[in-house]
Amino acid sequence: QLQLVESGGGLVQPGGSLRLSCAASGFTLDYYAIGWFRQAPGKEREGVSCISKSGGSTNHADSVKGRFIISRDNAKNTVYLQMNSLKPEDTAVYYCAADPWAVRTKCDMTSEYNYWGQGTQVTVSS
Repeated sequence: QLQLVESGGGLVQPGGSLRLSCAASGFTLDYYAIGWFRQAPGKEREGVSCISKSGGSTNHADSVKGRFIISRDNAKNTVYLQMNSLKPEDTAVYYCAADPWAVRTKCDMTSEYNYWGQGTQVTVSS
């Protein structure tokens, strides 16, 4: 069964950090660009960050640039999202997703992602 599983969410104070993980089972992440997306209550889902198949190229939404870092460890079949200097507006359910159609050296958060995880809740509050 092809599956993506997110973990690492939780409650953190403003200014704090969390590291989310996206682990794949049933398929190899090497062949996919991976994106992180989030959806806050009452808002549309938005792209946060993505990383190319090679790991050499990343993109970030303007709202998280300089604070979030996306990385991948293909040996562990896992992609990470390091979130620093968290703000209350970062509160959302975070999802990872896989894009098989991206070229090896690029990623695009507007592409069609065909595998999605169930999400992990991130709450930033004092």
